Amino acid sequence: FNNLLTGILGNVNLAKMYSKPDGKAASRLEQAEKACLRAQTLTQQLLTFSRSGAPVKKIVPVADLITGSVLFALRGSAVRCEFQLAEDLWPARIDAGQISQVITNLVTNGVQAMPGGGTLTIRAENLIADNQTAVLPLKQGKPYVAITIIDTGPGIAPEDLNKIFDPYFTTRQTGSGLGLATSYAVIKKHEGSLAVDSKPGKGNSFTCYLPAVPQAQEAIREAKTEAAPTLAAKVLVMDDEELIRGLAMDLLTEAGAEAETAGDGQEAIDLYQKAMTEGHPFDVVIMDLTVPNGMGGKEAVLHLRRIDPGVKVIVSSGYSTDATMAQYRDHGFAGRMIKPYTISTLMETIREVMTSEDR
Repeated sequence: FNNLLTGILGNVNLAKMYSKPDGKAASRLEQAEKACLRAQTLTQQLLTFSRSGAPVKKIVPVADLITGSVLFALRGSAVRCEFQLAEDLWPARIDAGQISQVITNLVTNGVQAMPGGGTLTIRAENLIADNQTAVLPLKQGKPYVAITIIDTGPGIAPEDLNKIFDPYFTTRQTGSGLGLATSYAVIKKHEGSLAVDSKPGKGNSFTCYLPAVPQAQEAIREAKTEAAPTLAAKVLVMDDEELIRGLAMDLLTEAGAEAETAGDGQEAIDLYQKAMTEGHPFDVVIMDLTVPNGMGGKEAVLHLRRIDPGVKVIVSSGYSTDATMAQYRDHGFAGRMIKPYTISTLMETIREVMTSEDR
């Protein structure tokens, strides 16, 4: 499913590049792009819950993630939204897709609690865990970002309060009982905490605490101002899906890179060795994690490292819950990309790997 989304999203990206920035088509393509990224959570929610996969964490500017996730989840509802986000909100080390899913789940829960409409308040602030948060499973003295979602619904009955995070428990006819259970599991895997405060007739307040990285704030600010219109690199892309290979070629070519593709790990090894012999090696290799009836990236990267100990390989997969994606460096990879990915994510990941001293 994520391979199919990658094909759709990549072609939407290319269509945006070919369209006039201020034209009607560009705005529609922007919405299609957002819908593709949100559609990824349909599979990720069940994968996260059923397979207990580890989050694929990166340092993320939380404010943009909160705003985008909330506004998308509220589309078409009769609920008003009020944002109260700290201006100096710290970045957090999180799996952006999983945390976006959590925010969506909590917003959806708030909307369902107010079927006749109401106000949803979204707060976010920085905090250092201290004695006041000692009742929560947080590390004392460590920085966190606290995201609170408050609705004006009827609240949760006292007898139900200790069951709301249980799988499949729901008091609503249209509910699945997975939203809050999945959110709880995700936050726990992030070494954070999810707390609820509810009183009958006074609404609900859900707060998730995420480990923050205050020292990364300046680096993120500088990265946003840097312009890098083209990608000067020679890239090898290995994927068993012909759709993905063709799309990657187009995306990389549009970005200014030189690209070649391979259908499995063995073909990628042969192409890499040939390029080295000819004196025009690849700067980066992108490899699909698994290849049905063939050599996947997990095995191929070991062969490439024997050929070239300095090889820089990015692992790519739609299975974000696979342990290899979380501990990618332990398996010889220098970077990772979760499918579906945008052209900006593709270029950013390649640049990060090329400039990194890590192998």
